[in-house]
Amino acid sequence: MTSRESIPQTIDRISRRQSLYGLGTGLGSVALTALLAGESAVASSLAARPGHLRARATRCIFLMMEGGPSHVDTFDPKTALTKLHLKEFQRNDAMQSAMSSGKRYYVASPFRFRKAGECGADMCENWWHLASCADDICFFRGCQVDSVNHPTAMYQMNTGNRFGGDPALGAWVTHGLGTLNADLPGFLVLPEVSYPQGGPANWGNGFLPAQLQGTPLRAKGSPILDLSPPAGVTREHQRANLDLLAKLNTSHLAAKVARTPTSEQAGDRPDVGVRSTEFSQQLQARMDAYELAFRMQMQVPGILDLGQEDTPTQELYGIGSEPTDAFGRKCLLARRLIERGVRFVQLYAGTWDSHDNIERAHGNLIRQVDQPIAALLIDLKRRGLLEDTLVVWCGEFGRTPDNGVRMGTAFGRDHNPKAMTIWLAGGGVRAGHTIGATDELGANAVECVHHVRDLHVTLLHLLGLDDNRLTYLHAGRFKQLSQFGGEVIRELLA
Repeated sequence: MTSRESIPQTIDRISRRQSLYGLGTGLGSVALTALLAGESAVASSLAARPGHLRARATRCIFLMMEGGPSHVDTFDPKTALTKLHLKEFQRNDAMQSAMSSGKRYYVASPFRFRKAGECGADMCENWWHLASCADDICFFRGCQVDSVNHPTAMYQMNTGNRFGGDPALGAWVTHGLGTLNADLPGFLVLPEVSYPQGGPANWGNGFLPAQLQGTPLRAKGSPILDLSPPAGVTREHQRANLDLLAKLNTSHLAAKVARTPTSEQAGDRPDVGVRSTEFSQQLQARMDAYELAFRMQMQVPGILDLGQEDTPTQELYGIGSEPTDAFGRKCLLARRLIERGVRFVQLYAGTWDSHDNIERAHGNLIRQVDQPIAALLIDLKRRGLLEDTLVVWCGEFGRTPDNGVRMGTAFGRDHNPKAMTIWLAGGGVRAGHTIGATDELGANAVECVHHVRDLHVTLLHLLGLDDNRLTYLHAGRFKQLSQFGGEVIRELLA
């Protein structure tokens, strides 16, 4: 699937090279005609449409545990570490040089593990609520990433690119499938008060049209600023203002296009048309944002009002109780958003960067998210939504089986890009199975080992999208989420 944007020019101005360029980028003249006619771009570029494949899921809830949860303390127990507890050894890798040249010691998990569900999934006992959902979950222990640093690892997990600037997974999904509700953003983000490392680029649109970026809801106060119009301003006033603004913007755009040099004036320089296209896309995105904000004023207040849920449902998510209230609200809101047609919702919980006292730090974090996540799966299932909703739980990497310079009794763990646990539930995944394995210490994935690009390709596949066909022409080549291709992890599919 390629971009639907192109270079707005008249036929007599197009050189051979510009014509070829235009063929690669799509039906820009149609988009421009629609814009000048005052039609909403949402109705064209963001309208819901089928993907390339049979979709197992139609929407996604992505639970991002920022900071790197420890797989050996959550879902991947290692009895060998108990025998090696506090044994000194020497590491020679990126994490060793990043932390210090001090001594290192193997550290046993402070948590006890149990077999959960009929499938016998490994879970530390702190996952008291999630254990009841074990048979709905597919645990994957074979994923690896490239970076040992938080910002670059976050970028890679969210966008496929360690260095930022590329579209987020949610932006790609919305690009491929459009939105199910034109009155709401297709990609919504529920962050912490403090944004994750790497900031909003983790949910940015990159080189895709600006309409596809994630829209963050504020963690405190009004989720969206200026959601209500000022006192004395009616919807009729707002509608009239937007109509006038659209008229001025389309007139400005038409004049801009008219000033685009002819092929004789520009020579063999398609970049002239490219700059014109970029301008029209930015202006169109701004106009769409105004229109979407206007429509959201009617839709969003009701969706955000969790008081519309009955008391048993709120209690199921842990709302009104500590420490589950904050994340419980996010999980319940995620369910309400996907019910109303939001295509991709990403929730953040952090920080899991437990270099010290992992028993206390991870213990507190698990207590905050355990009940809300279990409630989300239970609620989706009882409403018949889990079948076509893909739920993903992950961090940006795993953690090491050892403790570095921070010793004493407050043992923690360092960053580990070569071993981690990710789990999936819902739309088309192999529920009740554990796929892949790490070595006896949890230091490296050794079975069903796949780079994160293959995980991305698999998530797209479950949503009915082919990574090799979900492309966008940028900087002279067709780009894709996986960067340069990947494979579906068939073992994760039902």
